[in-house]
Amino acid sequence: MKSLDDLKFNSTRRHFLSGTSLGIGGVALAALLDPLRVFGGPTPSPSQAAHGGPLLSAPHVAPRAKRVIYLFQSGGPSQLELFDYKPTLRQMNGQELPASVRMGQRLTGMTAFQRSFPMAGSQFDFTQHGRSGAWLSELLPHTARIVDELCIVRSMHTEAINHDPAVTFFQTGSQQAGRPSMGAWLSYGLGSENENLPSFIVLLSRARGGDQPLYSWLWGSGFLPSQHQGVQFRSGRDPVLYLGDPDGLDRASRRRMLDTLRGLEEQQHARVMDPEIDARIAQYEMAYRMQTAVPDAMDLKDEPASILDMYGPGARVPGTYAANCLLARRLAERNVRFIQLYHQGWDQHGNLPADIQTMTKSVDQASAALVLDLKQRGLLDDTLVIWGGEFGRTNYSQGKLEKANYGRDHHPRCFTVWMAGGGVKKGLVYGETDEFGYNVVRDPVHVHDFQATLLHLMGVDHERLLFKHQGRRYRLTDVHGHVVNDLLA
Repeated sequence: MKSLDDLKFNSTRRHFLSGTSLGIGGVALAALLDPLRVFGGPTPSPSQAAHGGPLLSAPHVAPRAKRVIYLFQSGGPSQLELFDYKPTLRQMNGQELPASVRMGQRLTGMTAFQRSFPMAGSQFDFTQHGRSGAWLSELLPHTARIVDELCIVRSMHTEAINHDPAVTFFQTGSQQAGRPSMGAWLSYGLGSENENLPSFIVLLSRARGGDQPLYSWLWGSGFLPSQHQGVQFRSGRDPVLYLGDPDGLDRASRRRMLDTLRGLEEQQHARVMDPEIDARIAQYEMAYRMQTAVPDAMDLKDEPASILDMYGPGARVPGTYAANCLLARRLAERNVRFIQLYHQGWDQHGNLPADIQTMTKSVDQASAALVLDLKQRGLLDDTLVIWGGEFGRTNYSQGKLEKANYGRDHHPRCFTVWMAGGGVKKGLVYGETDEFGYNVVRDPVHVHDFQATLLHLMGVDHERLLFKHQGRRYRLTDVHGHVVNDLLA
């Protein structure tokens, strides 16, 4: 067995190539063939990309937004109870869904073997609001007050029909886990505007138990450098796990330890040239700076009672959706690039009328308050707020239809998402579904179109933000997607 000294001085293949003319020629060739240069984009310096600086030295297009707050409603909210008014379903309540409407489309295993598909009209009343005349459910009185700030897209659609692949598709552009998430792509491409906080922060909440789980790959960095992954903030004494110094270690000692560690890591990087070593150094340094920045951002003591009241009673309870919406505004003030909220509880296969009231009560006031709060602080114009889930719900009942109780299965064919601020049109209702609320009949918007439009609003051309991995160039939208210009202000 070789000694450690032998291993220390043993050359690797990478050392050999980098120390020869072949290695130098390879670097020159790589510069000539850099995919971003080929497609017209700027190329970063290696140190810039490794230490968390932006990949793009300038935006591809003029950005409309500087940051994103994504209010993801996990489980699939029923558009038919909230945004997509269908009086025909009420008139035909209990009647069989015509086969000509369903057209043999794919169903989940929960309803594929149903012998009957009784149409279920919503029990809740709808009213038109704002200059746009948008129809909104009585379950959303606070959202109704901000309807003229909203861009409501009723024609979203996806191929994914089950929760895990559908949420993963929205967040990463692929139904299979392992790709970088949207927040990671934006962190990689645009960098951070706050050196003391991560560029991508995640907050979780739930309104009721028993819903689908969420996995960390949804905010992961995939094959991008790991410092671009989302950092989950939790409620309680330690918002970020393992952030504090160990007992007995003061801040000066911590600084000396990190400086020494940096030196060792740089020596290791010089030997093996692994870019993940640079990513690790960047994460250590960020954790050190976060020790003071995170408590300040999470402390709501300086928020006046009027603001807490605006967000609702839950704003005073750490870990609730309302408290997380308020934290999202505070993080936006601190120029965090991508703020991702996940709110669980929307998977209503049964007992929908009662459960959806619980869910809307937990989000309606706080979601509207966030938009209003950003607007009054002058932040809404350059902050893109998004509200929506991974798919919609069927227009027929899952199982037996009862007058006071019914459920709806997953429905990827059409659903609703709304956006506000950040360069989207105000007071717009975009897209249309058929009279049964089953198929899109006008202005369809695919998940990849949504992702391309989001990147465009942030100043990024989705076809030019690329990363080469295992011999292939990847992007968030894969080989699909187009910007929906009709949604842009």
